[in-house]
Amino acid sequence: MAIQHLKHGPSAKASSQEAAKVRDTVTAILADVAERGDAAVAELSGKFDHWQPASFRLSEDEIAACVRSLSPGQLDDIRFAQAQVRNFAQAQRESLRDIEVETLPGVVLGHKNMPVDSVACYVPGGKFPLVASAHMGVVTAKVAGVSRIITASPPVQGKPNPAVVAAMHLGGADEIYTFGGVQAIAAMAPGTQTIDPVSMVVGPGNAFVAEAKRQLFGRIGIDLIAGPSETLIIADDSVDAELCATDLLGQAEHGFNTPAVLLTNSLKLAQETMAEVERILEILPTANTAGVSWRDYGEVIVVDTLEEMVSEADRLSSEHVQVMTRDPDYFLKHMKHYGALFLGPRTNVAYGDKVIGTNHTLPTGKAARYTGGLWVGKFIKTCTYQKVLTDEASAMIGSYCSRLCAIEGMTAHGEQANIRVRRYGHKDVPYGSAVPT
Repeated sequence: MAIQHLKHGPSAKASSQEAAKVRDTVTAILADVAERGDAAVAELSGKFDHWQPASFRLSEDEIAACVRSLSPGQLDDIRFAQAQVRNFAQAQRESLRDIEVETLPGVVLGHKNMPVDSVACYVPGGKFPLVASAHMGVVTAKVAGVSRIITASPPVQGKPNPAVVAAMHLGGADEIYTFGGVQAIAAMAPGTQTIDPVSMVVGPGNAFVAEAKRQLFGRIGIDLIAGPSETLIIADDSVDAELCATDLLGQAEHGFNTPAVLLTNSLKLAQETMAEVERILEILPTANTAGVSWRDYGEVIVVDTLEEMVSEADRLSSEHVQVMTRDPDYFLKHMKHYGALFLGPRTNVAYGDKVIGTNHTLPTGKAARYTGGLWVGKFIKTCTYQKVLTDEASAMIGSYCSRLCAIEGMTAHGEQANIRVRRYGHKDVPYGSAVPT
């Protein structure tokens, strides 16, 4: 049986046209904030979020009020989730070692792992204030050793979201701002009259936020360009349609353009899952969002073999890949392109999104072909150094360097080597000539 597509997502042409509109809008906003700074930020915030406070930065009293508004149970849950993120990030940090090795007699090479000095962590608002995004950015940056961590999230219903602010604060944020969208990225990255610039911006967001990060990349560092959330369910007949449909819609509720894909080798499961999705949409409180994503971006693909499942999954390169098969470790062994794997029916994407400890800021739009997601290493610069300890080593390396520079015709580079050969190797090397073999 050939690969069957029982349901298709949007065309590449439609996606490209939408991206062009987003790009032009973002370019104009970035230029406006660059020119007018705080005034532009305030104006844009009023336009898009109906929010123009005297200061976008929350005071200590305002932060404390947000924390107090949550119940002890809610605060405990936030602390538990942050502990899981912190524990895993700490284990990752410990895997990054400084090294120093003597590669040749008298030649020492090494590298140091150093955190960036300042980071802005963006936490989306939109339909759902993503409290968990505060853990993923702030806590991970803190474990990395970043000395200045600022955060931003848009207002929700005309005020800062208390749970988001509490998560930012408990995670260790140094400055907390209530604004969102492109204007927030534009304000924090290059800075304004009242906000010092940062070296890096991380965090998920809508298409406009992602495009702002893309356009600013180079002037600042970014984690990745995270577009709409994506989920891929890989399943065989060892699980049922209710589980598959629940997990598809669990991600489809993110927005109106969330790809949710079922990949299976069971035609019966595929058909039953499609019917089950429709049943659940009748009772799901967020069906007005999830239903649109499923209608416009949902896909169902039926294949024959495990090899075809792996091939299709790698072609899709999805952000989240949930594997519910008899042997989920087969996919751990053979798959190459994914943001994060969720192996077996006992786990699911929501665990990773909210609490289990891995980071939920992950590559979308097939970026999983060349990058992983946010982790403690994204905040670390691995910088090399070298030192030559003896005259003999300098003259020996210099001889090779001299001749290699001559191959390229880079005379001045060659003289950097030659002068050391003359001084430390006692050789008569004419100016501008390569050291003979």
